[in-house]
Amino acid sequence: MNFSHSAKTQGLMKQVRDFLENEILPAEPAWLEEVGNDDPNWQEWKAPATMEALKAKARSAGLWNLFLPESDFGAGLSNVEYAPLAEIMGTTLIASEVFNCSAPDTGNMEVLVKYGNQAQQDRWLMPLLDGRTRSVFFMTEPGVASSDATNMEATATLKGDEIILNGRKWWSTGVGHPNCEFGIFMGVTDPNAPRHAQHSMVIVPMNTPGVTIKRMLPVFNLYDKPSGHGEVWFENVVLPRENIIAGPGRGFEIAQGRLGPGRIHHCMRCIGAAELALRLMCERSTQRVAFGKPLALLGGNGDIIANARINIDMARLLTMKAAYLMDTVGVKGAMSEISQIKVVAPQLSLDIIDQAIQMHGGAGVSNDFPLASMYAQQRTLRLADGPDEVHRRQIAKIELKKYLKK
Repeated sequence: MNFSHSAKTQGLMKQVRDFLENEILPAEPAWLEEVGNDDPNWQEWKAPATMEALKAKARSAGLWNLFLPESDFGAGLSNVEYAPLAEIMGTTLIASEVFNCSAPDTGNMEVLVKYGNQAQQDRWLMPLLDGRTRSVFFMTEPGVASSDATNMEATATLKGDEIILNGRKWWSTGVGHPNCEFGIFMGVTDPNAPRHAQHSMVIVPMNTPGVTIKRMLPVFNLYDKPSGHGEVWFENVVLPRENIIAGPGRGFEIAQGRLGPGRIHHCMRCIGAAELALRLMCERSTQRVAFGKPLALLGGNGDIIANARINIDMARLLTMKAAYLMDTVGVKGAMSEISQIKVVAPQLSLDIIDQAIQMHGGAGVSNDFPLASMYAQQRTLRLADGPDEVHRRQIAKIELKKYLKK
């Protein structure tokens, strides 16, 4: 088994790392200043000029849409080739957007590449690929347990040449961004159809009558400017039938195709965040002295550092295996591994960040270090794209199939 990266991937890793160190990290303070103080007034949020300038530089450098395996639209990288780049991006809060590789746009672009028709691609995909617009994915609902998508109450009802949307969605990430122009809405079209053929996905321009952002939702009391996470109401939203992606009843099929690659991206970014936390922990524990010794030599801190190194490397290997299987046998053949990494990577990252906070003392929960914001971000990932319990259920189901009699 060859664990080395290809020459192509190694070259891109160096380019991304150099760009991060020379362009992104020096610009982060200016970006934070432009974002400003935290507040829920999404109507007044602005797109930081610093971000737009960084995106232009990244595109000029050819570091653009790296996540897309289709060379007609993106960099033409496989999941295995893109995974280490996502890890590098995960070491900062803004790098993914700089390279036009941030969720939910990545998932929406994948949907439109794989399932969108030519007109949908021309109108909605191309501006996303160019980085001129942002988007949102409307799936989770406040009134039901959305970890089981068959609970969905929102409707996408066909009526002649139109489709009418009704329902409430929340945790709609990116909906507060000033450049957010459209969303992809998942709703029930035919409740009498087979269980996984009831739903449709529909393109919804944000300025359509009946679409209302009711409020922005804080995460650990922070509103995550300038993208945010909103609760959005759809009240008799009338759209042309051609806004349906791939056709009525194909929502579940599209959702499954959307989530596989996205989980690789999320998990590798988690590993990147864990690497940053470990580095900060090592630096702090060797530089700070208590009771006459560096923190690294006190108590069980050495074991904590050693275990962090072990667990990061294990999680990376598991994620790379999932990426390899997706490239070679497809999403269906990698379902267990995809669920495994979704359980392992966010929890691992969360644990290491928590340990790094502890070694930083009071500074760890301040804004002098990125650990507090990293903690909030990683904690949400144990819920996003399915909570841990759902993925464990999937893993057990696949494992038990090997032993249950047919």
